[in-house]
Amino acid sequence: MRKTRTNRTPPGQRQLRVAEQIRHLLVETLHRGSFHDPALMEAHRVTVTAVEIGPDLKNATAYVMPLGGKDTEETLEALNRSAGYFRSEIAPKMDLRYIPRVAFKIDQSFDEAERIENLLKQERVRRDIEKKEE
Repeated sequence: MRKTRTNRTPPGQRQLRVAEQIRHLLVETLHRGSFHDPALMEAHRVTVTAVEIGPDLKNATAYVMPLGGKDTEETLEALNRSAGYFRSEIAPKMDLRYIPRVAFKIDQSFDEAERIENLLKQERVRRDIEKKEE
């Protein structure tokens, strides 16, 4: 799950726009799949679920999940090793003074959603929900 600090202001329109542009460019680069790292041979199977960028637009965090959740640690290490390559690929397509450094993290929101789903399936929780519906 993506954790955000509560004392931080929400991202502005520009941050959101730049973050989404970076996400699209990362997906494009992953789908092209021209990597020398053997751990990224299946990079086209990596989903970039979200990108968060700092207010100064200099650092971005890309949340990723390999298809089926397999080899997450190996894939994450390979993506972070190739961060410079990704930066060089997105640089010509962005109209920014500084191109953000991209760090990759595994998106834990899928695990969190599954945990909540399992909680909702518990008998005592279902009983409480059914009581409220009556």
